[in-house]
Amino acid sequence: MSRQPAVETFFHEPTFTATHVAWCTDTGKAAIVDSVRDFCHRSGRLTDDSAAEVAAFVRSNGLTVERILETHAHADHLSAAPWLKQALGGRIGIGRGIVDVQHAFADVFDSGPDGGPDGDPDGAQFDDLFGDGARFGLGNLAVEVLHTPGHTPACVSYSIGDAVFVGDTIFMPDYGSARCDFPGGDARTLYRSVHRLFGLPDETRVFLCHDYKAPGRDAFVWQTTIGEERQRNIHIREGVDEDSFVEMRMNRDRTLDMPLLIIPSIQVNMRAGHMPPAESNGTIYLKVPLNRL
Repeated sequence: MSRQPAVETFFHEPTFTATHVAWCTDTGKAAIVDSVRDFCHRSGRLTDDSAAEVAAFVRSNGLTVERILETHAHADHLSAAPWLKQALGGRIGIGRGIVDVQHAFADVFDSGPDGGPDGDPDGAQFDDLFGDGARFGLGNLAVEVLHTPGHTPACVSYSIGDAVFVGDTIFMPDYGSARCDFPGGDARTLYRSVHRLFGLPDETRVFLCHDYKAPGRDAFVWQTTIGEERQRNIHIREGVDEDSFVEMRMNRDRTLDMPLLIIPSIQVNMRAGHMPPAESNGTIYLKVPLNRL
């Protein structure tokens, strides 16, 4: 019986995003974690080349997609989850904290859960809202959902056999940790989430959602281990106390610009990757709130 997933990663350099396909080698049952839809912010043009590459891999290897998983509502790329669901099947899932994100941004974008002014956000655009400790099967593999907030309130990590998919909860050891200044983010909470991950076995494979090439490193990397993170992470390794981390993280966050695609990304990703409804002329529009972010 398979005890660990096979993993294939697709790196989207325009947004520095790693999309992972994880599957049970016994059954071919697969999950896609943190997918990307190509979006040109200059022209407003959407294309699906990156998602199509993932779909081609799935088909060529005879895999069956059962889950399309989001680690959180990303602020730096648009999710391809609906496109992949239509192409390959599978259920779109995210942590229950997405409802808090929807509430936080409903007023910013003057929109209810379906893009209109009415309705109470409830996460209904997703097929599954996972609570902490939720479990489900992936072929002969068991998946456990770990609530790891701090970067956002909706952040979760997916523990599958000897692997964990952590989203933006942590980066490569030479790059550090994620920002905590988005609505609902909190550096102290992130510290505790990372230390929860540090409780996993040292040999656990850690798959990241992003890499930005730390100074002095020439190649993109998106896989490490819990042991490496615990011993070498420049922001939050063992021996760094909570107050010191919080002070560092808050000071660093004050220097950061907003992500290039935050405005379109949040509108789309809090809807599970679905676009807002078309206007009366048949065109879909994304809003740009002035002086709100």
